[in-house]
This record gives sequence, structure tokens and C-alpha cells, in this order.
Amino acid sequence: MQDLEAGRSLAALVRAAARRRPDAPAVVTRDERLTWAELDAAVDVAAAGFAARDLAPGDRVAVQLPNGLPWLRAVLGALRAGLVVVPVNTAYTEPELEYVLADSGAALLVAPGARDGIGGVPVCPGAPEGEGPPPAVADDPDALAFLCYTSGTTGRPRGAMLTSGALRANQEQCLAMDPPPVREDDVVLLVLPLFHVYGLNAGFGMVAATGACAVLEETFDPRATLAVMAEEHVSAVPGAPPMYQAWLAVADAAGSDTDLRRAFAAVRVASSGAAPLPEEVWTAMRERAAITVWEGYGLTEAAPVVASTLATGRPKPDCIGGPLPGIEVALRDTADTADPTDVDAPAEDDQPREGTEEEGPDDGPGEGPGELWIRGANLFSGYWPDGADGPDADGWLGTGDLAYRDADGDLHLVDRRSDLILVSGFNVYPAEVERVLDAHPAVAESAVIGVPDPRTGAAVRAVVALAAGQTVTVGELREHAAASLARYKVPTSVQFLAHLPHSLTGKVSRARLRELGLTGAVTDDDEEVGGDG
Repeated sequence: MQDLEAGRSLAALVRAAARRRPDAPAVVTRDERLTWAELDAAVDVAAAGFAARDLAPGDRVAVQLPNGLPWLRAVLGALRAGLVVVPVNTAYTEPELEYVLADSGAALLVAPGARDGIGGVPVCPGAPEGEGPPPAVADDPDALAFLCYTSGTTGRPRGAMLTSGALRANQEQCLAMDPPPVREDDVVLLVLPLFHVYGLNAGFGMVAATGACAVLEETFDPRATLAVMAEEHVSAVPGAPPMYQAWLAVADAAGSDTDLRRAFAAVRVASSGAAPLPEEVWTAMRERAAITVWEGYGLTEAAPVVASTLATGRPKPDCIGGPLPGIEVALRDTADTADPTDVDAPAEDDQPREGTEEEGPDDGPGEGPGELWIRGANLFSGYWPDGADGPDADGWLGTGDLAYRDADGDLHLVDRRSDLILVSGFNVYPAEVERVLDAHPAVAESAVIGVPDPRTGAAVRAVVALAAGQTVTVGELREHAAASLARYKVPTSVQFLAHLPHSLTGKVSRARLRELGLTGAVTDDDEEVGGDG
């Protein structure tokens, strides 16, 4: 058997857990229960299967499967065979999938269904199975392990290059917190999508690193999930704001918090990330479920966790706490190009920087707002294929997020410098949606902005100017968008204007649209709208 115990990849961590705790439960699903020894053996079979398909170390394998054992077998088997995994969002349409396959140069797609191939890439309905030992592949922490695609400012997804060393570093940074978010004796709810780096590494990665037990749910059904949590005595919950909102809604519908409290009775640590957690949800979970939700912040390029209130031990609403051990954080003045480490120095006129008191918390002066810059061993190696836009020569990476420090030194997010819209924690860049809308024959021009949504945090709104003499309904535009975009990217509302505002360079000004406060007077799905003749 290949000796991977000292390795840092997810596959190596599974091997180590199997040797340390062979008979301990590793994964629980609705239909199966696997020990660590059984999971490790299944990974060997998959690794041998990938090798039998003449895939060489470094080749890319795309995996588009829902949460479940097939996903684990495919991903862990590919890693053990020395392959690079490209996790694919299960909501992607075929055009989106074809783009990722072509950009990554994937040699194989693992996805359900009886398809011969997509864009020239062969399709395997599940992890291939092979006989004999897995291939002997060195576990190199500097080797590329995952290409995690995240939307870029051009609207085209870009593959964030994550090494096994970066993923392992983030696990170690998380485990250095006191208390750690996952321990060996924990039962961890994994309902976050595994194709997202949050579910992938802060979820399963932490389970593999500790040898804990994962309760794996294919989809998020809030009522059923509460029952499973109570039945399996779940003790750790990595979550996102929509999950907590949905659980509270289930309790509201039942007219009782009994099931909510029963589900969280054994929970030791509950966390939230991927999007800001509304203060009213944080408070309601504390009062009604008797659980404190520790909020954190991260990004795909950081594998993913950067900061958490668990790191400071000071739970607060609307707060992301402090950096994890081993991660440096600085607030960089967005008005200059100074090194981020210089932010704490006073301005030349020895006056507070703009916003340090006026835009800070109510309990006293703090620092910022400024752009959040980060440095640590968990950072990605740049974007595929040439490492572009990675950390600078000193190891610092600008996140594009604005934050301030309060009087306690805790961080609070303010806004994003970019136009990124976070829908339930998933990235939506306006340019991608606009490109699809502009392809409709009735559309002269479009702009996409984010608007507040109590369920998903933000929603996609399209502002459209129609071509002269053309007519269209909102329903037709949304149907057109849904043919090329994942559901969470499709505009939930559309507003029509005769003309869109433009900047001096001739570009549509999304900032001006937001200033106009386009939050009402949207058009019904079946109402026909015409362009000026």
C-alpha cells in the first residue's frame, strides 16, 4: 500500500485517518455508512480506475456531481492518482460547463447521465473503478490539486489554482483556533455544496484532517436536515446565512422552536460564511436555538477561511472577527498605493483617516475603512494557467473587499470594491449576465446590479433599454437568460428604462444606477414592454 500518511492532500489525510481510526465512522448518508477504512479502500479503487484510463499526473478531471459518496470517490480518487480536480457547479448550464472544460483543458468529465461527451471531452457517469493498487504518485504540497472556478471581473469564470499545501495550511489555521471548529469526536453536518471551496475544504477537508464523521446531505431540505441533525447528534455545523434563515422559517411555520432546539442540542460549534449573516438571524439563533453562530469571512483564493469571530472569541453580529492564526490581515488605504503594512501609520497631516470614526462602530474609534489585504500559506497560486493576479512579490493579496476595525480590533465588512453580487454566497458578476441579455434581439443595452434580498442576501436585477420598435416580456428575458446561466445568476427582477446612464468613457454606469435607487417599479413577468420607435 502506498505510504501517504505524511502527505498533505485530501487523499493523504483520508489514508492517515484510515490508519489511525479504521473502524470509526467517516461518512454517513441517507443510504450508506462508511468507516474510514472503507472510504480509503473505495478511494484506492477509484484511483486505479483513473490510472487505467491513461490519465497522467497533472491532467485535469472535472467533477460535476451532487454531494454524496460518488463525489468523494471521484475527487479523492483523482487526487490519489495525481490528477488535478476541477469541481463544477451542479447548476451550470451546458454553455457554462463547456467553457470550464475548454478553459481548464479537462481530459475527462465525471457527471451523471448517459452522455458520450461534451465539447470533445469524454464523460464518465461516476468514478471509474480499477483493480490493483493505486498508482505511486508523490504527495507534493506544491503540486496543483484543484482548479476552483470563480467569476472574474470580465464576467468569465477563472480557475483559482489551489495546491494541496494551501488547502492543508488553511485546515491547520482553522484547527489552531481555540476551540477548533472540528474535533476528532465531532459529527459534522455537510450540506454545503462540495463543489464550492467552503464545503470542500472548510467542510470535508476539516473532517479528513481530524478523522471526524461527516453527515453528508445531497440537497438542503431545512425540515429534513433538522431531523437528521437530531438523529445523528450533529455537533459541528459549517453553514451559510440562507440555511439559518430557512431553519428559523421552519420553526415559524410549526409555531414552535422545539425541533429547532432539539436539532442544535448537541451542536458544539455553528459557523456561518459565504455571505454576511443578518443581525436579526444571528440574534434569533442565539435566543431561539440556544446556539451562538460564529461568523467568518473567506474567499476561494484563500482556500477559503481568512477570519472568524471564533479566532477572537468575541461573538458579535455583523462582524467577521479577526484573522486565523498564521494569516496576516491589513487594511490598505484605497486612495493610495502604499504597502498594506503601512496602513496603521498616521496620515501626513497627522489627522485620522477618513472614516475611522465617522464610519466605524458606535462604541469608539477604530480603523478604516480600507481594502482588506491578506497574506498566508493558504493563498492560491494565481489564476489558471499562468498564475496571473496571484499574491504580490511580498505575498500580499488584495481581496477587493472594504472593511474597518472596531475599538476591539475586530473586523467588519463594509462593501465590495467590485460589482460582485453575492447570491446565497455564490458569485455573480454583472458582465456575464449582461452579455447574455444583450444577445436577445429586443435588447439594445442592459446593466445588472445587486439589490437586497432577505432570503439570499442579494438578488440579481437587470435594468434594460429595448431596441426601437421591439417588445418583450420579463418572462421571455428570464427564460432567455436561463438557457445560458445557472439559476442563481438569472435576474429575479427587471426594470426598463428608455436609456441607460453612461460614464465619460461611454460605459454603462452601474454606480449611477445604484445611486438612482432602482428598488421599485419593476415589471411583471407577463407584462409586455416596447422600445421607443
